[in-house]
Amino acid sequence: MLTIGELASYAGVTVRAVRHYHAKGLLPEPERDHSGYRRYGAGAVVELIRIRTLAGAGVPLARVRDLLQADDAEFAAAVADIDERLRAEIRERQRHRERIARLASGDSLALPPEVVEFLDRLRSLGVDERIVEVERDGWIPLAARSPERVPEWVARKRQQIAEPQLIDFYLTLGRALDRTDDDPRLAELADKLADYITRMADEQGEKYVDDADIEPLFAKLMDALAFDTAPPARRLIELLKERGWTGWTKLERVDPTRAVNGTAARRSRGRRNGGVSNGLCHPPGDCLP
Repeated sequence: MLTIGELASYAGVTVRAVRHYHAKGLLPEPERDHSGYRRYGAGAVVELIRIRTLAGAGVPLARVRDLLQADDAEFAAAVADIDERLRAEIRERQRHRERIARLASGDSLALPPEVVEFLDRLRSLGVDERIVEVERDGWIPLAARSPERVPEWVARKRQQIAEPQLIDFYLTLGRALDRTDDDPRLAELADKLADYITRMADEQGEKYVDDADIEPLFAKLMDALAFDTAPPARRLIELLKERGWTGWTKLERVDPTRAVNGTAARRSRGRRNGGVSNGLCHPPGDCLP
């Protein structure tokens, strides 16, 4: 008769594994000696090796008992089913490995491949890395919220950056990041951008530039991300509003006359309050001496 340790040694498992198989009902409890210790016969060694072999092959313990009791046909069918499940798991793990490999590039985190390719294209065109970060940070919540629309949006972006005028916008905005809000080149950029947006709206339709499916609150969140990364963008949007358009993520037509009056009123309040309006500087830079 064998002790539990000897049984485990002969079968090539640990004592803990033997106890676990007992607890799961896979290995029958043996008789005990007068001291209360388990004592096993040769049949237990054979049974334990069969359990170990099935478990080692990836068979779930919940199915091991059925396989131990199955006839040849049932055993073959069960093994085929388990093999297919393991193949599916291997394919899924391979996909995980591919995703992990893509994470070597920071852009790949939480972004689909087509967006990563678009960001790389911006870099190859010489766009400032901070502007690329604005794009990246905007794509992350967009892709998470509406993954089914990413291919459509990326295709539109690719079409847009094929135009020299829009690439010039990206490059100019990148150079503006290190300038003050009153830099006249921001106004020039707003003129060019307003002309471009108006032309696109006239040629392609309003929906091409104003995606109605983006909720205003979500667009506001996206705008905040852009403004935090590229502060001059806030001033640019204010200038753009004076030219008939507003919004960074969700573009909308506005009355430029009302926009100019609103901007003047905010600046007037800011000057009366020593450069502070409602606890904020409108626009950024107005609080500077």
